Amino acid sequence: MTAVPSAGALPPLLEVAGLTAHHGQLRALDGVSLQVRAGDVYAIIGANGAGKSTLLRTIAGLHRPTAGSVRLDGEDVTGRRAERRLAAGIALVPEGRRLFPSLTVEENLLVGASYARPGPWSVERVYELFGWMRDRRRQPASQLSGGEQQAVALGRALVANPRVLLLDELSLGLAPVVVHRIYGMLPDLLSTGVTVLLVEQDVSQALRVASRIHCLLEGRTTLEGTPDGLTADSIEGAYFGLAAVPESAHEGLGVDPA
Repeated sequence: MTAVPSAGALPPLLEVAGLTAHHGQLRALDGVSLQVRAGDVYAIIGANGAGKSTLLRTIAGLHRPTAGSVRLDGEDVTGRRAERRLAAGIALVPEGRRLFPSLTVEENLLVGASYARPGPWSVERVYELFGWMRDRRRQPASQLSGGEQQAVALGRALVANPRVLLLDELSLGLAPVVVHRIYGMLPDLLSTGVTVLLVEQDVSQALRVASRIHCLLEGRTTLEGTPDGLTADSIEGAYFGLAAVPESAHEGLGVDPA
């Protein structure tokens, strides 16, 4: 799959400014800023413990920041609870899927519709996207495979008709063929007006699908730019913190050389 072109001239749909968050005494995010424009597939990369999931959870309203702001289409939503952000158009597919195992497939989807905005996505539309799901809609989620559970988690977010869809580690624990199938659905999502902000440890996968890449290391931004504007050396240095990113790579990439 080729990267989706970024709508660079448009104002940001989602804007994060100076976001800092803690887990107890641990600073998980340290002044992170980013801008996601409508139509983007914006990928957050970084090693374990880099703060990627904390960033998505903070944007979704599940984790309270200690500083900074989150704006959706220019409106400050930093103080809003998670359900109000969902109603405004920010939906999260969490790491590990987090389905209700005793509920059926359809009941899990209906949970996502509780705070739904008007839009093209419905339970029926999700059944059309995942052809197997209608016939198994009364099956408990606990009886599904990992890939099937991921599809239900994605469908649960889609029925809320999000403007920004946050995807946390879609590929975690799944077979490569399943990962390829799920990522192959991104063009269908974008065509309905959904903008995607995703977390991905697999850098090659992120480079294939994203219009913009943002690297975190120990809660700080170390690199940001378009896939075709980043070098393998600059990504490696930013991802692992093993070497300074060359000065020649700083210009136009949003690299923090510190």
